[in-house]
Amino acid sequence: QVQLVESGGGLVQAGGSLRLSCAASGRSFSAMGWFRQAPGKEREFVASIKWSGGTTYYADFVKGRFTISRDNAKNTVYLQMNSLNPEDTAVYYCAASNTWGHSYYSSRNEYPYWGQGTQVTVSS
Repeated sequence: QVQLVESGGGLVQAGGSLRLSCAASGRSFSAMGWFRQAPGKEREFVASIKWSGGTTYYADFVKGRFTISRDNAKNTVYLQMNSLNPEDTAVYYCAASNTWGHSYYSSRNEYPYWGQGTQVTVSS
């Protein structure tokens, strides 16, 4: 049974940092991604990383501020978020893909497995 367990969300002031973690279990994956959903908005892509090789891809609005990484031994993916601003407030979801060959893994349709989400709130 596939499980994705997220942690690390919380409340932070603008300009601050948070690190999200996603522990994956149940099978091997081709890639992992982070998405977020703000109230009244659609879920949007944030970042992805391929398990093999570690290639990363980011949404334009987080480039230079967020970093996605993985720990193969722990089967865990991280999202380090720096220079947070109130527009980053959202529920952040970890997702796992079991298909190979995609370029960026930036589409929700490429991820059949999802975590429960963790709230990130950035105050001004």
